Amino acid sequence: MNTTPPTDCRAWTRIAAHAETWRHARIGELLQNDPGRAAAFVAEGAGLKLDYSRQRLGGLTLGLLAQLLQERGFEDWRAALLEGRVVNPTEKRPAWHTALRAGEAAPEEVKTALGRMTQLAEGLSGIRRIVNLGIGGSDFGPRLVYGALRAQRIREARFVASPDPAALAGALEGAEPDSTLFVVVSKTFTTAETLANAQAAKRWGAKHFIAVSNNVDAARRFGAAEVLPMPEWVGGRYSLWSAAGFAAFAALGAARFGELLAGARDMDWHFASAPVPKNLPVLMALIGTWNVNFLGCGTHAVLPYAHALRLLPAHLQQLEMESNGKRVDHRGEELAYATAPVVWGAEGTPSQHSFHQLLHQGTQVVPADFIDAGLDPLLSANARAQADALALGTQDPALPPHRRHPGNRPSSILALPGLGARALGALLAAWEHKVFTQGVLWNIDSFDQWGVELGKKLANDLLKGGR
Repeated sequence: MNTTPPTDCRAWTRIAAHAETWRHARIGELLQNDPGRAAAFVAEGAGLKLDYSRQRLGGLTLGLLAQLLQERGFEDWRAALLEGRVVNPTEKRPAWHTALRAGEAAPEEVKTALGRMTQLAEGLSGIRRIVNLGIGGSDFGPRLVYGALRAQRIREARFVASPDPAALAGALEGAEPDSTLFVVVSKTFTTAETLANAQAAKRWGAKHFIAVSNNVDAARRFGAAEVLPMPEWVGGRYSLWSAAGFAAFAALGAARFGELLAGARDMDWHFASAPVPKNLPVLMALIGTWNVNFLGCGTHAVLPYAHALRLLPAHLQQLEMESNGKRVDHRGEELAYATAPVVWGAEGTPSQHSFHQLLHQGTQVVPADFIDAGLDPLLSANARAQADALALGTQDPALPPHRRHPGNRPSSILALPGLGARALGALLAAWEHKVFTQGVLWNIDSFDQWGVELGKKLANDLLKGGR
């Protein structure tokens, strides 16, 4: 697999020269001069539809980016990912999260774990509330899925990540120890924040604990009645699909969670088989790389037009920035080019009344992804109107300068066929594959996160020193 710098690739040099021809291109003129652009610059996969006609690029741009992907050895890297070979070299591990949603093709250990999760979830008689204690990938994914599909729940769930006592107190408001199940999620069972909350739950009087961990002895000593495994070959931010998602699994039911897995599996198949020009997550990666490395955009907004998806930007912040926020390549050499942009965002319609002012008239260009879940005509109309306003703007000379919009600000619209579990699974898997593809392009390890370790060590040293 290729681990040379992308800047050594012939395609990189060609794209850099090509980008100069796009410095003054206008998105509005592209749409006006090519009536077929809106239909041509679209990709569909696993029920999702990506409209990238408002991006500042053309067919030649995409062809050159695809050539770069080929020179990076993308097909070899993709095969390694999907076959469970090592793609995380600093930890010498696979990143085989796709195996967790492979259905009948899944490894036996995955099928066994799913079977046990189903038995446990069906046996929760008398449990009225589930409280998930985890942090990072042990919190964001399950919290998002439960929040997005909460209307279809069969039990109530709460999620606690912060060791601030107010977080746990809020999750336990109105709960009773006899009818509350705590799910403690920590692969090593040494995560300081999670264990602090678990001990606080004991002081509250908790009686029911299930752990998700590979440290079975420590979890049993703590008092967990059941310990579900988390495979070593699954990183935290990709662990939603494993037993780390048990709180959402039990709250939504095995059937609903199965639909989530099926949607992700649909996207895995699309990612593995669709040609690059029609491969939805690959196109998302190529477009993002174009914006970051060749148009100089260092930030990216994610704007879901659905209240149920309001937690999506936070989940994607971790997925993108913890995966690809790296400064050295596979060979340990410092990078001479940018990697992950700063990812941020919020629920679309409310955010129109806050930071959209900067998106439309600020001094920096922020590419955006509008997520249209197809829930309501008003929401869909607002998403599309915002995308058009960013792209087209208005330079009407009759307007005073403060009323004019420069336009020419790129965005994509990612449309879902409603907000069911299957569509949500496909959406989350698409973003995972986008992040992986960009890691290949940038020649970085997308599956380690050494940058978080120093701060944790210093905090532990301060606590030990009494400061």
